[in-house]
Amino acid sequence: MAIVIDGIELTPAQAMTVRAALCSLQMRMAEPDALGDDEHGRNMARAYSERASEVLALIDAR
Repeated sequence: MAIVIDGIELTPAQAMTVRAALCSLQMRMAEPDALGDDEHGRNMARAYSERASEVLALIDAR
């Protein structure tokens, strides 16, 4: 599961930290009203969760 940032490959421990952070973000965004109780907040929380899922899928695909 290699992650490369600006041409630098993260160590396995660094890559796992990124994965853990994305999973944590997903859990937080799944909480009711994570970014507010209005439509904009709900849309932003959903979008952050979706982007995190996309990145996690890329990490898991390697």
